[in-house]
Amino acid sequence: MIVMSVVTALVLLALVTQVGVLAVQRTFPPQGRMVEVDGAVLHVVDIGPRGSGMPIVMLHGASSNLEAMRRPLGDLLAKDHRVILIDRPGHGWSTRMRRQDSTPQIQARMIDEALQKLGIDRAVFVVHSWSGALGARIALDHASRVAGLVMLAPVTHPWRGGVGRYNEIIATPVIGPLLAYTITLPLGYFVAEAGARSVFLPQVMPDGFVQDSATPLLLRPREFIANAYDLVTLKEAVAAQVSRYGEISAPVTIIAGEPDKTVKTDIHARPFAATVPNAKLIVLPDLGHMVQNAVPDLVKTEIETMIGQIAPAQAAAD
Repeated sequence: MIVMSVVTALVLLALVTQVGVLAVQRTFPPQGRMVEVDGAVLHVVDIGPRGSGMPIVMLHGASSNLEAMRRPLGDLLAKDHRVILIDRPGHGWSTRMRRQDSTPQIQARMIDEALQKLGIDRAVFVVHSWSGALGARIALDHASRVAGLVMLAPVTHPWRGGVGRYNEIIATPVIGPLLAYTITLPLGYFVAEAGARSVFLPQVMPDGFVQDSATPLLLRPREFIANAYDLVTLKEAVAAQVSRYGEISAPVTIIAGEPDKTVKTDIHARPFAATVPNAKLIVLPDLGHMVQNAVPDLVKTEIETMIGQIAPAQAAAD
């Protein structure tokens, strides 16, 4: 009887999850176009005026999608610049064929291919959190694509500890998918807002952020599993690329907060800035992890300053 009860409960939870997936996807439909690359189909939103000089490519962190970069920062930039926002492989409305394609190296190759298909030869990349490692990898492996790199609370180096026991469990074969396809979505609805609030500290999360950022898309099983793989493989991935950071030739601006508990500035931003030749580091004493939400005007100013310096430097090089 106990076994039958457990099986029945799992079946009911699986049905609830599938209904929830349909509801979430109806609430947060894709906003852009799909670009097929080797191993994935990437969802790309292209906003702002086309003939406005250097384009800006924005890449979101873990547990999120392109909407986390679009509001307010992407929309603010798009008033004067062409802005390309990309759902990383496996996130938002982007897919990936293999869950194991989770590393910055592989995702950098996919994004580079997508930009080539979009006709974006060079761009300034704006990256947040997990995508700090991704932005660094793009600058290393696809240097000709990167005119400049603006990093917001970036992950760049190995750290002590893990990434949460639940991520390790979800990335475990059999048991992970079983949980993801049964309890993750129903449970996630109750904890998503509290989790988002904690990431903003010491800032206060804006009203409506969870809905405005389409965060519930994360609760879909296939994305939740992909996110877990991204996180559990990240430490080894950054450890493998740390020794190459001195090769990055593009100008880099890093904006981070002293009290950021999600990605510690002393472990990531400061060592990275000390290693990269053309790096500028801005550390604010009261800034949390969500830099693009807390100080969008500052980020915009730094991006535009970088763009203004790139054109004369390129002309001098030519």
